[in-house]
Amino acid sequence: FVRERVGQLAGVLGVWCRIAVEGREPVVVDLGCGPQKQYPGNLGLDLRAAPGVDAVADLSGSLPLADNSVDVLFAVHILEHLTDFLPLVDEAHRVLRPGGVLHVMSPWWGHVNAVADPTHVRLLDVQTFKGICGRAPGTPRWHPLHAGCDGASIFADLTPLTATDPDPDPTHLAR
Repeated sequence: FVRERVGQLAGVLGVWCRIAVEGREPVVVDLGCGPQKQYPGNLGLDLRAAPGVDAVADLSGSLPLADNSVDVLFAVHILEHLTDFLPLVDEAHRVLRPGGVLHVMSPWWGHVNAVADPTHVRLLDVQTFKGICGRAPGTPRWHPLHAGCDGASIFADLTPLTATDPDPDPTHLAR
């Protein structure tokens, strides 16, 4: 309720992702949305059926989305629940269009929220996303648009790189 009301006033419902892309509405997907999407018009995928979930999908496997079909993916408080989240990150790379963005948010490993929830099986840090962006050749590659920590949560905005794009600059990854 608060998110909806504040969003109406200040535009914080992820409306920055609602801008038309090449004359068409963007395809925005909330991974693991549960009953609350980042924006009401987004496509919601979750492991369990709930109000707001448009398709039931196991996020640890293949996403039921076509290659290069999505402009924006939200993975808000999802990765910490997956024993191995790299397959989901690889699937995100597959479904995002060139120039698309994966928005990730997770509890920071040093905050009590990271360990207070018994369903959390992973601890994450900004360095985790730098590691994702610097993975070995032959794996889907990412460029970090932004990664940071506010003392409670970590967040990153990643865009997929193609096979011909250069690797992220080491000085950029070091920031």
